[in-house]
Amino acid sequence: MNHLKGIHHVTAITSSAEENYKFFTYVLGMRLVKKTVNQDDIQTYHLFFADDKGNAGTDMTFFDFPNIPKGMHGTNEIAKTSFRVPSDAALDYWVKRFDRLQVKHTGIQERFGKKTLSFVDFDDQHYQLISDEYNEGIASGTPWQNGPVPLEFAITGLGPIFVRVADFGYFKEVLEKALLFKEIASEGDFHLFEVGEGGNGAQVIVEHNTILPAARQGFGTVHHVAFRVENRAVLDEWTERLEQIGFHTSGYVNRHFFESLYARVAPQILFEFATDGPGFMGDEPYETLGEKLSLPPFLEPKRQQIEQLVRPIDTTRSTITFEKEYE
Repeated sequence: MNHLKGIHHVTAITSSAEENYKFFTYVLGMRLVKKTVNQDDIQTYHLFFADDKGNAGTDMTFFDFPNIPKGMHGTNEIAKTSFRVPSDAALDYWVKRFDRLQVKHTGIQERFGKKTLSFVDFDDQHYQLISDEYNEGIASGTPWQNGPVPLEFAITGLGPIFVRVADFGYFKEVLEKALLFKEIASEGDFHLFEVGEGGNGAQVIVEHNTILPAARQGFGTVHHVAFRVENRAVLDEWTERLEQIGFHTSGYVNRHFFESLYARVAPQILFEFATDGPGFMGDEPYETLGEKLSLPPFLEPKRQQIEQLVRPIDTTRSTITFEKEYE
């Protein structure tokens, strides 16, 4: 059986595609690599923020469903998304940056031997930065070369995903027996699992929590997390494996930028399995990636209708020179 390679992407829900674009571009210094729509709900934007070239394992994506209520954090949710930075020194930079830009954060902490910095955005979406200083395992991506953050401090990809569950015994079985993760450490109610080559880009941290009420999905919460598989052949292996175990799956889904499979692996926890390719470079030049409304071929005939449904968002950055902000 081909193991999962690590985290592919995280998809969350925002109250405002415009504010989300500003936060990820100007505060976090991540690159918008695709401006498209939710393929199942074409009036909803789907924005993809990633590394310089949109590599698998580096992207966080957002839906802005019209009129959706604010979500509520709790148990049985994908609770927090991590981003990798190169070093402990990078976290010192980010503390100063967040203070200057008035981003709420916890200060630098340590978990499982890694320095981290947790923070929230305007929707109370939960994130952390994690240092790759002592990291081994799956490689990270390439920071956005033309963004506002100095390259030696910039975000390079996704780190461990936090999942909060009430029934830890069941979820541990899902990760270990179905998805072939290994538990490698625990600290109190937090348990560290990894897969494939391991390291920050291939880990899930599970918090056992029976005290909080059940989470409620809405803006400010995560919709699903996706894990990397090499190609369609491996994806088909995973479809067969999950269905044999007894999970209900979506079956094969072609998302154009990658090929996918979805399965709800626990109450309110949706996992996706996605191929590394084709990626985001097929329909736009590198220089202007994410600046036009990109539609997969099957939606292209509806472009006029879609452009009337979604409001215009100016995501032009190729004409902007970002000064690297050292302070």
